[in-house]
Amino acid sequence: MSDNASKTAPETVTAAKKLFIKTYGCQMNVYDSQRMAEAMGGEGYVLTEDQAEADMVLLNTCHIREKAAEKLYSDLGRLKPLKADKPDLKIGVAGCVAQAEGEEIVRRMPIVDLVVGPQTYHRLPQMLRGEAPRILTEFPEEDKFDHLPQNRATRRAPAAFLTVQEGCDKFCAFCVVPYTRGAEVSRPVQRILGEARDLVARGVREITLLGQNVNGWHGAGEDGREWGFGRLIRALSEIDGLDRIRYTTSHPNDMADDLIEAHRDVPQLMPYLHLPVQSGSDRILKAMNRKHTAVEYLRLIERIRAARPDIMLTSDFIVGFPGETDQDHADTMRLIEEVGFGTAFSFKYSPRPGTPAYEREEIDSKVADARLQELQALLTRQQKAAQQDMIGRTLGVLFEKPGRIPGQMIGKSDYLHSVFVDTAEVQIGDLAQVRIVESATNSLRGELAA
Repeated sequence: MSDNASKTAPETVTAAKKLFIKTYGCQMNVYDSQRMAEAMGGEGYVLTEDQAEADMVLLNTCHIREKAAEKLYSDLGRLKPLKADKPDLKIGVAGCVAQAEGEEIVRRMPIVDLVVGPQTYHRLPQMLRGEAPRILTEFPEEDKFDHLPQNRATRRAPAAFLTVQEGCDKFCAFCVVPYTRGAEVSRPVQRILGEARDLVARGVREITLLGQNVNGWHGAGEDGREWGFGRLIRALSEIDGLDRIRYTTSHPNDMADDLIEAHRDVPQLMPYLHLPVQSGSDRILKAMNRKHTAVEYLRLIERIRAARPDIMLTSDFIVGFPGETDQDHADTMRLIEEVGFGTAFSFKYSPRPGTPAYEREEIDSKVADARLQELQALLTRQQKAAQQDMIGRTLGVLFEKPGRIPGQMIGKSDYLHSVFVDTAEVQIGDLAQVRIVESATNSLRGELAA
């Protein structure tokens, strides 16, 4: 036997397949993209930041704002040359536009290999293997979380999202969520606690609980009895190493007593609350089907601030809703003045097909633009004032990444502000006390406290 024949043949190393994901929209889509990447990891895919080297491109879409579908088709159009150069490239569309458009996406863009809704993305591996239809947008009976990897992928980031609730039963007149995400579903307590413990074991120190109507969560405990959201937060606060808890997005009608008390009693629950109101006009709130009044919202804010005086409030506003008058707009401006928000998201109304408000007559676009500018100017003044009030205060900062300047670190404060600190004394994942010394446009600068 020759020397060559006696040698063991070298093993063939199969290169990992590359997955590129573009995420549009909200934090829940960010979470979903992470879970899809984990599901595809079992098929040999690893994430890449370079779309050109990808073996699969997945566009995880959002349908909340106007022209969401147009943005998707524009991005798909830009993928055509890449698909022509790489015929084996797989292109998938996921998320809420996938749910809403379904077969229309494949009809308009034949380069798309699969379309999957937000409740069926756990079947992505089967779809790629040809063991499931290329279009899956129905609301399945099974819980997708039962079929996703039980342990999250190894993380380096000290903050993470964790979905606890999906869907919405509120049916606001402007919103597509009930039609794209389905009815409200709350994950059971033990699944949430298990995922949270796994994240903490991988270095996570801050978890943001996610849901379209997160404070409406009412999951089953081990004994089958229903828990409220405040009780869930208390249970999470008992996890050793979980230093910070946040949640978004909330509805005023689901701010139950036990949740307000959790803001008072649980130090890990950050003094920051995003509580959308949308309008300060009772007439418009009724037309939106919000099922609360401006005064009820203001009284709720009083109760929350009584429980946690240092809390910072943020909100959402829609300007130019069908039928909105100058008086309705003035009522909204008055509510903003009375509450005093740390920041807020504001948009001009955009009609969404399939929603109750879609057929209603829109107000003049120029009028809506002028109102939006006036409202945003007020919100900007309040944001600047809130940041200015932070100067001289010492806040907890969880450091997440290096800054652009050598020797600089960036983290998030208790109030979710980005904080820049020139220091070599902290690392990613450190939680330190920082004295705020300066306010910039959308950030703060601080120094490590003695």
